[in-house]
Amino acid sequence: MRKINIAIDGHSACGKSTTAKHVAKVLGYTYIDTGAMYRAVTLYFLQHGIDCQDHLAVQSAIDAMEITFQWVEPNDPAHTFLNGKDVESDIRTPFVAEKVSEVSTISSVRKFLVAQQQKMGVQKGVVMDGRDIGTVVFPDAELKVFMTADPDIRAQRRQEELKAKGINQSLEEVKDNLLTRDHIDSTRDDSPLKLAEDAVVIDTSHLSMDEQADKVLQLARVLIDR
Repeated sequence: MRKINIAIDGHSACGKSTTAKHVAKVLGYTYIDTGAMYRAVTLYFLQHGIDCQDHLAVQSAIDAMEITFQWVEPNDPAHTFLNGKDVESDIRTPFVAEKVSEVSTISSVRKFLVAQQQKMGVQKGVVMDGRDIGTVVFPDAELKVFMTADPDIRAQRRQEELKAKGINQSLEEVKDNLLTRDHIDSTRDDSPLKLAEDAVVIDTSHLSMDEQADKVLQLARVLIDR
């Protein structure tokens, strides 16, 4: 059976990761959470007091990092490991979320992670979500999807996710964080968040997770069966 690469880009809290995980599971593909990779770098910077403006310190930190994905539970998504330590919970905190867009603007960080991500897709059969997958990482991906949703709905979703993890933030704080990330991601000089010319736009404002995953699977199966 023909294998393809699926690139899913879009704004935060649109359901990109959940959709990508489901699509990968159904197709038997490998799911790569690029956002987790940027969060892992951010966590390392915060833990080691790395100044994002200090290019030598940034490069030294990059050289000292190894980011991998490992399965902890057979039926669960792979966890993110930073230098051999499971940091899946640590990278999902507001502490990291508030800084990840700033770290993501650093050209050397992006080049470091993009190179790793591209290697992961050489053999095809990958579902990858992020901000620049269809435009930079996999510009030749057979299927490109761009997901968006109403900011208020996105904020409600993210607040619910945080509450489930025992993190309490006001709806206003969550929305401000999302909109700030949108602005930084869309206006950075290096590989900004933007719609690829050949991407299919899916507005998830009023779609369930199953519905949005089904839309992507329908698109994928048409390409796989060609």
